[in-house]
Amino acid sequence: MYVPAHFKEDRVPVLHDAIQRIGFGTLVTSGSDGLEANHFPMLFEPEPGPLGALRGHMARANPQWRRIQPGAQPLAIFLGPNTYISPSWYPTKQQTGEVVPTWNYLTVHAYGELSFIHDAAELRDHVGKLTDIHEAGRPMPWAVSDAPDDYLKDMIRAIVGFKLVITRLEGKWKMSQNRPAQDMAGVREGLRREDGVDQRAVLDVMDKSGKPST
Repeated sequence: MYVPAHFKEDRVPVLHDAIQRIGFGTLVTSGSDGLEANHFPMLFEPEPGPLGALRGHMARANPQWRRIQPGAQPLAIFLGPNTYISPSWYPTKQQTGEVVPTWNYLTVHAYGELSFIHDAAELRDHVGKLTDIHEAGRPMPWAVSDAPDDYLKDMIRAIVGFKLVITRLEGKWKMSQNRPAQDMAGVREGLRREDGVDQRAVLDVMDKSGKPST
């Protein structure tokens, strides 16, 4: 991934936190037919250190797990808050006119070693943990144990688990840090005016991490 210095985020705890908050990623692998990408919820695990691991599952009918080329390094991509940035928000537009549109976004790339899981008990445990995380806080949270046991066994047989032990992490927080302070302030004001879900999410990231160029 191309990461200019002012957009680089390499603090491992920050990258881990972003993965957990996003929770949904794209698994990219290389096989006999070239690159293949599918999209899955994934759980982060802190071990093995120092970079941890990702766990997920896919339909057994999905051919991706059968077609992975030995020795090719898989990649999991997590895309966080993102939105369009209008050049009309920059005070620089009025001063020089030398501005163009762009996009602010946050992303984490996790490279690693991939293995697959077929054990029914391990898969059930994974699905249970994934469910508990996303049901937490609901008035009447659903649990895996709520479904009939025979039905669950059929569902478990229909999936394959995967584990990506992370060997390299890259983070890119493109949040207008390459713009002067006045333009960053203009972006913040523009996002506040539009006040959509995406705009508020990007504004929150900018307020926490975005720093203008000097």
